[in-house]
Amino acid sequence: MPKTWTQKLSGGKAPHVVTLEKAFAGVPVGARLLIASPLLLDRTIAAIPRGSVQDVPVLRQQLARQHGADATCPVSTAIFLRIVAEAALERLGQGVPMSAITPFWRVIAQRTTLSAKLSCGDDFISLQREMEAAVPD
Repeated sequence: MPKTWTQKLSGGKAPHVVTLEKAFAGVPVGARLLIASPLLLDRTIAAIPRGSVQDVPVLRQQLARQHGADATCPVSTAIFLRIVAEAALERLGQGVPMSAITPFWRVIAQRTTLSAKLSCGDDFISLQREMEAAVPD
């Protein structure tokens, strides 16, 4: 039986830093690369204030600094962002109130490769961003 998104969110390795022996995804040899985790991204996104948005590259830079790394892996970050979003949507489908799910729309922009993969589609992201902009905390 395949894992649920919620199981994927809480599973996996803890965040860790590796030193690159070869260049990877625009990060040079010798750089210290943070491999985050779905839970780390989930907590980080949950802390973004209502009505605010944060670009993924800025989020990756912030996480790298916090963990003493030069960069955060863009590939695993995209995978983990999808897990965070789908787990939130899964919880929403189980009746958890919108206010209690991780607000992934504050990081995942509409009309991106990542948003196109999400089960909610761009309209959901656009609507949430519009609603938060209209009624901030």
